[in-house]
Amino acid sequence: MNNNQNQSLGNVHSSVTTENKTGWRKMMAFLGPAYLVSVGYMDPGNWATDIAGGSAFGYKLIWVLFASNLIALLLQSLSARLGIVRGLDLAQASKNAYPRFVNFWLYILAQIAIIACDLAEIIGMAIGLKLLFNLPLIWGVSLTITDTVLMLYLMNKGMRKLEGFIISMIFIVGLSFLIEMFIVQPNVVEIAKGFAPGNLTGESLYIAIGIIGATVMPHNLYLHSSLVQTRQITRTDEGIRSAIKFNLFDTVIALNLAFLVNAAILILAATAFFKNGYFQVAEIQDAYKLLEHIFGRIAPALFAIALIASGQSSTITGTLAGQIIMEGHINLRIEPWMRRLLTRLLAIVPAVLTIIYFGETALGNLLVLSQVVLSLQLGFAVIPLIHFTSDKKRMGNFAISLKVKILAWASALGIVSLNVKLVYEQIIDWIKEYPAADIWIYTLVIPIVIGIGILLLYVFIRPTMFKHKDRPAYVPHGIASAITELNAITYRHIAITIDFSKNDNDCLRHAIMQGGKQANYTLIHVVETAGARYYGKQVMDSETQSDADNLNKYVVAMENLGYKASAQIGYGSPAGSIAKIVNEENIDFIVMGSHGHKTFKDLIFGTTVNSVRHMVNIPVLIVKPQRA
Repeated sequence: MNNNQNQSLGNVHSSVTTENKTGWRKMMAFLGPAYLVSVGYMDPGNWATDIAGGSAFGYKLIWVLFASNLIALLLQSLSARLGIVRGLDLAQASKNAYPRFVNFWLYILAQIAIIACDLAEIIGMAIGLKLLFNLPLIWGVSLTITDTVLMLYLMNKGMRKLEGFIISMIFIVGLSFLIEMFIVQPNVVEIAKGFAPGNLTGESLYIAIGIIGATVMPHNLYLHSSLVQTRQITRTDEGIRSAIKFNLFDTVIALNLAFLVNAAILILAATAFFKNGYFQVAEIQDAYKLLEHIFGRIAPALFAIALIASGQSSTITGTLAGQIIMEGHINLRIEPWMRRLLTRLLAIVPAVLTIIYFGETALGNLLVLSQVVLSLQLGFAVIPLIHFTSDKKRMGNFAISLKVKILAWASALGIVSLNVKLVYEQIIDWIKEYPAADIWIYTLVIPIVIGIGILLLYVFIRPTMFKHKDRPAYVPHGIASAITELNAITYRHIAITIDFSKNDNDCLRHAIMQGGKQANYTLIHVVETAGARYYGKQVMDSETQSDADNLNKYVVAMENLGYKASAQIGYGSPAGSIAKIVNEENIDFIVMGSHGHKTFKDLIFGTTVNSVRHMVNIPVLIVKPQRA
């Protein structure tokens, strides 16, 4: 079995070759992972925080955006380094370093962050659809569930196709805002002044933390550490050093492009709204209307198109990150479409409830809140990442230098300090504004905050106190045992599933290859009519009688050839009926024909083979239909 299947996104690991390439071609082979990561830096959540910051404070928060981008560059480069050197993503490394109980809560917090991120994509897509097609927001939110199909399609097409789609979305966003800049004509001198740091308090602190959460996104650290493993590299010091260098180029280019897009949104808001006296534009819809009012119809149309593109691309990367986090932290592996659907449903609920109870105008505030939630979760991803990449025993010559370590810890301290300040100020505000809710704040909110604080402290202290005490790397399918002697297995009772298709002949041939003329053969066919599902053996409709007659013809044919055969009819659910017969008849081997359905038919018709495999404790041979 391919070892890649033991890893998160294992099906695409080492799927993009970089060998036998030099210069420009080699660099192009490494380009891609950071672009998938970068879409998270220009999703609808960024739009909300940038528009709120630009309209309320003009160009004054550009320095926050710039500082956030520098921190993101540093942390994403560490994430890539971890994946390249250790061949582990951040969630897998955490699984090895922390106890199971801690990993469970790290997973819960990371999942909340992904839901918050997905919430931003939902709202952004819904708003974009309303702006372009005047579709009610509640419909737009509901329609976003269908992007699971697009996600599934792109994943099946391979990593390069997925990257190509994402880069095309980035191009649409970037081009739209480049044209917007020509339309609004910002003041370059005022923009330059915005790069000077200033004091952050009250609303500016809240928006600044939202900008940080929207820029340095925790799930992107998990994602990047896995995506860099899609490139085949030579596992030598020179090969690893080369991979780190080219991935750094990839990161710098992609994230700086993301910064330019974010800066363009903030500058657009500052120029179009702040300068015209509109100081509280937190709603994307309001931004659209004001753009139309000030600059005509072209600017808002570009704005809406870019919004849809950014939401769709960010949705895909959020799904990938969710898969990595689930498999890495808690060793749970489910189908990508199911995981996507679960995350999307969990994100749709708060969006729908907000529209129903507070109206469409509250979605902008919900967007900003989602980005603040992302920022609050950052410490739980950043602190382990710095510990792992600083570990000289695990990273060898590729452990980060003292200078990089100081910068990384300073960034982590800055992020955590701002978050602590925000949480403290928010709790004080709640106590003042809602005196009747004091009991809930003291008995529920404060204990939860203290618990999260203790967890963060533990995440920081454990790798320092128990240095190099990592548990053995988890192997999902166990360790290969020693092989000493192999004896042939003789099967005495073999079952063959029959569906009266062209596949039956191949199934029968494969079955007799296993048992010869010494084995007993039981031919199984399941009647799936409505009557069979409800009445079981009592049913005697025309289809059941016809199927029984046809099955007996197969039995007679096999007996004429010298094989011992019998027939069994099942009723209702194919998988359950087959498993029941197998267990009752003491069958020790089963041969099944694969229906040959593709992905979407499997979703509609189900997968009998996989279901049976999980319901019986005997070997199952799957025979695929022969192509003409």
